[in-house]
Amino acid sequence: MMDKEEKRRSELCKAVDLQADWYKRWCKELNEEPKFHRKQWEFIYVMQALWERGCIAKGKKGLVFAVGTEPGPSIFANYGCDILATDIFPEKGIEKGWTMANQLCFGIESLNTRGLCEDKTLREHVTYKPVDMSDIPTDLNGFDFNWSSCSFEHLGSLEKGLEFLKNQLNTLKPGGWAVHTTEYNISSDDKTIETGDTVVFRKRDIDKVVKELRDAGHFVEELDYSLGSLREDFQVDFLPHKQDIHLKLQLGDYVVTSIGLIIRKKEKSGLFSGLFKKRSSFKYNFS
Repeated sequence: MMDKEEKRRSELCKAVDLQADWYKRWCKELNEEPKFHRKQWEFIYVMQALWERGCIAKGKKGLVFAVGTEPGPSIFANYGCDILATDIFPEKGIEKGWTMANQLCFGIESLNTRGLCEDKTLREHVTYKPVDMSDIPTDLNGFDFNWSSCSFEHLGSLEKGLEFLKNQLNTLKPGGWAVHTTEYNISSDDKTIETGDTVVFRKRDIDKVVKELRDAGHFVEELDYSLGSLREDFQVDFLPHKQDIHLKLQLGDYVVTSIGLIIRKKEKSGLFSGLFKKRSSFKYNFS
């Protein structure tokens, strides 16, 4: 089991996480048992990464992109966070066929389908706004944190997805945190799906954008590309996906998994830009 004091890194989805106390804690809040499914891992990874960095607390302001019907807003509302939930304009989502698996948000009523918080709590702390991730309004700013779960790979190309990773920082306060998950190609660092409804990022794509973010003075949590060593880490859910063990799956000609990225926007003063160029022995004192 992973040491409870070790913080989440920018890392790949791995089976070992399901054994950790932090993973089981969030499963209880989701009213789910731990399961070898990368979508559950994505939700819990985001929650834990934000929790460790002091974001999930009363009065903190959060923004979620491409929310669909995910549980994050209702869970965070229980902690007193004020969340702006955003998603693609409904007509565009319908056109893309994203209504089939509850992937599209139609408003505040879509955000507590699991009944994870009281309706009164949801409406006090969560608001909804349609937003195009490729054209983020400039008035969306001043947030303590933001996140998305496997969303920016749907913007049409690798380039558009990587541009989003840079542009989303404009919504944050200096020193604010961002946690985003996306598709990661474990088959090839050469060929991949570069355009279309779903693209798949390679190690070299991630390395490139991380370097650009760090060069601009932002902090990106240490990258861990390890694939895991448990039996479930070596199983691939080939087409048609049965989803019994769904940490890695076939997507087109490639085997993919999820990667999570943790980014901190630079402080205006530059205080953190040098300190966080690389992961150091600095200890976060959040509990």
